[in-house]
Amino acid sequence: MAIGATRQSRRSGLRSFRRPTALAIIIGSISPAHAQVIPLFGEQVAPPWSSQRVFERTPLPKLEDPDTVEQPEPEDTPVKTRQHPGYEPVGIRSGPWMFNPSLTAGVLYDSNVFSSNTLRRSDIAAMVEPALRLRSMWERHGLDLKLSAQSINYRENSSLDETNYGVRGSGWFDVARDLMVLTSFQASHLNEGVGSLASPANAVEPTPYDLFSGDVTVRKEFNRWALAVGVGVESYNFGSTRAQDGTIISQSARDGQIYALHGRADYAFSSNVGWFSSLEYNQRELRGTATQSIDSHGYRVLTGLNIALTRLITGEFGVGYVQQRFDDPTIGTIEGPAYRAMLNWSPTRMMDVKLKAEQLVTQTSDTSATGVIADSLQLGVDYELRRNVVVSVAGGMEWDRFHGQSRSDQVNTVDSRIKYLPNRFGTISLFHRYTDRNSNVPAFRYEKHLVGFNATAQF
Repeated sequence: MAIGATRQSRRSGLRSFRRPTALAIIIGSISPAHAQVIPLFGEQVAPPWSSQRVFERTPLPKLEDPDTVEQPEPEDTPVKTRQHPGYEPVGIRSGPWMFNPSLTAGVLYDSNVFSSNTLRRSDIAAMVEPALRLRSMWERHGLDLKLSAQSINYRENSSLDETNYGVRGSGWFDVARDLMVLTSFQASHLNEGVGSLASPANAVEPTPYDLFSGDVTVRKEFNRWALAVGVGVESYNFGSTRAQDGTIISQSARDGQIYALHGRADYAFSSNVGWFSSLEYNQRELRGTATQSIDSHGYRVLTGLNIALTRLITGEFGVGYVQQRFDDPTIGTIEGPAYRAMLNWSPTRMMDVKLKAEQLVTQTSDTSATGVIADSLQLGVDYELRRNVVVSVAGGMEWDRFHGQSRSDQVNTVDSRIKYLPNRFGTISLFHRYTDRNSNVPAFRYEKHLVGFNATAQF
């Protein structure tokens, strides 16, 4: 995620947030399927884009006069995303447009490609991912697009080969100094990896699907308040996968649309303490089967405090509730309380330590009827070994209890990554991911290692 600036204007009370010249949404390669319901640490979403991703943590505003506040030095920004002068992409400018092409190639070793405790096979895969980012350089308003494709090809298990491609974008329109309209959209062909929670347990091929989505959000700032309300839609069209015995497993029952209405309110008591409240209501109209509907509707709410104990220690603490009511009474209602506690500590300018504890009541995917109550505890460290070398290590434990089933799982994960920037035209990364899913249902137990190397050329 990259966020730049085109101008600053005085806001009434709230910080004059920099205008984004990037999507402020994560766009990139499709990584192998993860086992967790709650993913490991993601990047913090900066305003105004937190208005669309209402359940992501957003930083506290700075209440000082924006004309007198200096931009932070790179050493005062998060280690994992900081950008030192001389390492930023150059880009190709044509009038009011900036183009940033890139090409990533890599090799991946998977010790258990089918995520199985019975069909254990290792393999090596090659990955190629070209991408092109296009962003406007207008004084007001903006548009940011990214087109990308990805091809993953396995050496021995060609049934796991997959191709992903699509376009994602964002636009923003300044109605006034304190009022803006945000839009985002996506049109992609993707694959649900073998071993993911929504993939059939005996599948030996990825499940392809097409995703079309869009969102329009209105954000208003006044005094110490920031309020936003938006509507979004996602449309899914699933293909089929193949079982171990060669039979076809149709996933068309998961086709359909998800409509959402979301809102978020933030209030800054000071530069050190803020309050937030997020709400989303959804209506899911899915195909289902001839004998069972999987249509549902529900809501999620989360509220709490955003704090900065010192300049080096920040955190968020929230509680809420989730409910998803299915039309089919045999599925019933998935509901329960939720909480999230996050703490970031920077003992030095070279190191960030992150801690997160979270409980979430959700489904294994947006288009499934399988509910799960997940509790997660995560710890991560990012260390800047040199200005152009960052080492990241993160580990987590997750406990999953499945709705209407006697199944319960424990998932242990460890992620390690070294990122090296030789210059502004390239990036080299080496990573390792260990996953151990231990379930009381033997069919869902597995252990795997993912080791990979990739290099990116960019301009």
